[in-house]
Amino acid sequence: MKSILIADTTREERERIVAESIGNIDGLCDGCSPGLTEMYQDYIEGRRELREINMDFHTRYMSGAAGPDGERRGCPGG
Repeated sequence: MKSILIADTTREERERIVAESIGNIDGLCDGCSPGLTEMYQDYIEGRRELREINMDFHTRYMSGAAGPDGERRGCPGG
């Protein structure tokens, strides 16, 4: 498996990694896909590693804290 670290990938490769990881979830959860895509924008832009983003999300999820914009987000019924 090729490294997914920012130093080892191009922006285009990071976009593809995120797109393939998220997949087509539009039918599973209305309104979640844009939030997930936004969540990984720092990785795509080369500012934060996936591990950092996922750890931050997990911490907020476990604590019940709001997202970076101050709003709670989630899937309806989820």
